[in-house]
Amino acid sequence: MNIPEHRKAIDKYDAQLVRLLNERTKHVLAIGEIKLKAGDEIYAPHRERAVLQRLCKLNEGPITNDSLRAIYREIMSSALSLEKSLTIAYLGPEATFTHQAAIRRFGASLNYASQNTIADVFTEVSKRRADYGVVPVENSTEGVVTHTLDMFVDSELKIVAQIVLPIQHCLVSRFRKSEIQKLYSHPQSRGQCRDWIRSNFPSVEIIETSSNSRSAEFASKEKASAAIAPALAAEKYSVPILDYDIQDNASNATRFLVLGRQCPPPTGSDRTSVMFSIAHKAGSLYAALTPFRRHRINMTKIESRPSKRKAWEYFFFVDCDGHQEDPKLGRALKMLGELCSYVKVLGSYPALEIEK
Repeated sequence: MNIPEHRKAIDKYDAQLVRLLNERTKHVLAIGEIKLKAGDEIYAPHRERAVLQRLCKLNEGPITNDSLRAIYREIMSSALSLEKSLTIAYLGPEATFTHQAAIRRFGASLNYASQNTIADVFTEVSKRRADYGVVPVENSTEGVVTHTLDMFVDSELKIVAQIVLPIQHCLVSRFRKSEIQKLYSHPQSRGQCRDWIRSNFPSVEIIETSSNSRSAEFASKEKASAAIAPALAAEKYSVPILDYDIQDNASNATRFLVLGRQCPPPTGSDRTSVMFSIAHKAGSLYAALTPFRRHRINMTKIESRPSKRKAWEYFFFVDCDGHQEDPKLGRALKMLGELCSYVKVLGSYPALEIEK
């Protein structure tokens, strides 16, 4: 076939794709109406995961699975925006990694509301000014985001999904590296690029900022300055990228939580997050962990945080495999409740999925 013939075939398939996408969307809208009447949540992370997994199994190429997932996320995002005008609150400002994670999960067709603090994200969802919220919870290099954990103590919101985003830090500047005298960076980004900074800018003044996006903004305006920022922020503020992947750990990633009001049903591959408090006496924590051992529940994480209600009293946060509706985990959680002074299930949601 020559080029005109190939283009004619493409036009034919495009016409079929447009027709089929609209037919698909009609069915999605019909399901949405049924959900709204029943009072169910429109966004269904368990269904989204199942659809993407099924599509990847059907894929015979040459489109890669990553590209196919990206295409279908936008198809799903478009349908969601027609079902209901969904608003996603996230820890801002724009062009941060949290913003990037939110777009990767929900697509570009929904409304996004930047918030100044993690507490503001919780408030927007709690007061129903936003349908869902996205907040960071831990980084593979720098550890847990304690403020996010603390917010769950008094919040009734649930974790309905998680996002694990590979973090790529860039050096952005309008100046040559030899001309740079000031480097703007968020404290977390600075920590994740500590060795690179020591090797490349041992004597440059480092100025901490409130966000990666703000760092890029300063670098776009200040003379002889640079910033550590994501590519999305460099694009937003039109600052050239001098170096890619300057993070010390090549596998650097951040885990984000999606906040909502209803947990999705079991998928067969889930994670549950729980918080509990124990009596201030010897052996209490050992006893509290007994249900997980007895019922063979794999714990993937445990963190402690001061309760802020009483001196030397702590809340423990545990992530474990399974869904709270699974019989085995259900028995473990019941036993945990009998051993602890306070137990709260923060959510059950589909297990690890890395956004690319």
